[in-house]
Amino acid sequence: MAEFTLPKHSKPTKGETFAAPEGAARVRAFNIYRWNPDDVDATGVPKNPRIDRYEIDLASCGPMVLDALIYIKDHVDSTLTFRRSCREGICGSCAMNIDGTNTLACTKAIDDVAGDVAIYPLPHMQVIKDLVPDLRHFYAQYESIEPWLKTQTPAPTRERLQSPEDREQLDGLYECILCACCSTSCPSYWWNSDRYLGPAILLQAYRWIIDSRDEFTGERLDNLEDPFRLYRCHTIMNCAKTCPKGLNPAKAIAEIKKLMVERKY
Repeated sequence: MAEFTLPKHSKPTKGETFAAPEGAARVRAFNIYRWNPDDVDATGVPKNPRIDRYEIDLASCGPMVLDALIYIKDHVDSTLTFRRSCREGICGSCAMNIDGTNTLACTKAIDDVAGDVAIYPLPHMQVIKDLVPDLRHFYAQYESIEPWLKTQTPAPTRERLQSPEDREQLDGLYECILCACCSTSCPSYWWNSDRYLGPAILLQAYRWIIDSRDEFTGERLDNLEDPFRLYRCHTIMNCAKTCPKGLNPAKAIAEIKKLMVERKY
């Protein structure tokens, strides 16, 4: 059996421990991935990432993992870095790996995790600092599908009309918040992210392909007709299991493949 190991400077080491204050009644420990590219050794090589342990009193913060992270940053360690914005599961900024699953910190309840809470950045992404992944390539892929309405007919004087039935076709698609939880849980995307668009972007592509108001369906399908951009999906279903909005990117990808076949016959 093949054995794999992380590169020398990628193995997380044991970091600092921040003990709970005296008299804390509801103590929970949060083991958080930390890495700062500015922390280098004597040879100028960035130091290994580390896992810092924070023990906090849950009576002092809200019920969600994001509440705990904000409490830690405000009251324990101001150097902790993470993204967050809406705190309502709408923006997708606080996507990270919590207790082994990609999810949103703002909608993940601390009580849903048994024991210590392990928090890492989204997997298989370059890390900028601590819990912040580099999403530039992800957003460049999103831009490549031209995620806006494209038409040839003159613009109407009012809105473009759409039947209730056509509008229903967008349900389960428009709700995607581009948090990248699904794409970073997909093994095919891990190994082929340079060419495979991944479940999040393909779900977004289908959202415009299926929109009855869009007039560039053929061109959009042509853009996806590639051995890697679309067909690296092997229906592993990790994307549907991890989506914090309950969407099914694998189904959207399957629908695109069906459209590819139908237009050939």
